[in-house]
Amino acid sequence: MEERDLTITASIGIALSPEDGSDFDDLVKRADGAMYRAKQGGRNSFCFHTQEIQETSERILLLENGLRHALDRSQMQLHYQPQVSLRDGSLIGAEALLRWHHPELGWISPAEFIPIAERSGQIGAIGEWVIRTAVRQMRTWLDEGMDPIVVAVNVSAVQFRHRDLPDLVSRILEESDIEPQWLELELTESVASEDPVGASAITKELRARGVRISIDDFGTGYSSLAYLKRFKVYKLKIDQSFVSNVTSDTDDQAIVKAIIHLATSLGMSTIAEGVETPAQMEYLRAEGCDEMQGYFFSRPLPVAHFEAFVKTERARFARHVGHLAESDCADFDPGIESGSMESQG
Repeated sequence: MEERDLTITASIGIALSPEDGSDFDDLVKRADGAMYRAKQGGRNSFCFHTQEIQETSERILLLENGLRHALDRSQMQLHYQPQVSLRDGSLIGAEALLRWHHPELGWISPAEFIPIAERSGQIGAIGEWVIRTAVRQMRTWLDEGMDPIVVAVNVSAVQFRHRDLPDLVSRILEESDIEPQWLELELTESVASEDPVGASAITKELRARGVRISIDDFGTGYSSLAYLKRFKVYKLKIDQSFVSNVTSDTDDQAIVKAIIHLATSLGMSTIAEGVETPAQMEYLRAEGCDEMQGYFFSRPLPVAHFEAFVKTERARFARHVGHLAESDCADFDPGIESGSMESQG
């Protein structure tokens, strides 16, 4: 057998007595928290327990335990942010955004609780609930006479690695009698970089079943052109970090133009996230971006507010998009606020 060198590194957490605890269990628990902080700092290092680490560990434990009951206790809900055509101002879709109201801590940001759900193995159940709830809501809207729209749902990288995802999505669509082209699954670039072969197989199967695939926050992660070619996604989402200064920052302008032109060349559509001003909207439309979402049009809305928005606001905004003069847009009311938003799309 060929000999090989094996290098082993260590991440060490340190807790001191009596400052950090007076018994063995407390010391081990706090040293464990310090060890994970050492790992987060790049591994092969050590870290002493601090009060800040203890508070962070306690909050993570509280949220992890809370997540185990969040679905059963109806603490989760979906809010919907409208997506608008930049050609004519028509409402063409909505992104379903997960919200969690903790009974003690109030509204918890998805940026905080989704990683905890992934690490604790709860993301599968939560992700399935999100897809099923969004599809059932689509069925309700159709039954109530609303024109069909595409609903986009974020899929966690952990959830996407499960080989039964295409079968799960098909079952959920069949349960509510929804055509697959009305569901769009949003993937992050990390999905592609972590397991390109597996991700390619799953996206191929989902596409074969008629489900649309988009890449979320494009340009902020591992933007491999080879992955775009392999996955044949339907849409690229331009991250709001590029949109926020697109009218003044030449670097952001160059990136946005490149993404739009790349997508057009590959037969994909584009949607800009985080659009907040008429100037941003005008710039994106002039450059050929297809769709937008953001506070300029509407915040993410609970179901009842979204339905009211569709009935009262869509026609008025379409008129404004048709007249892109900033003087017309300045008086536009960006919609109904729900008062419970942590972030926008």
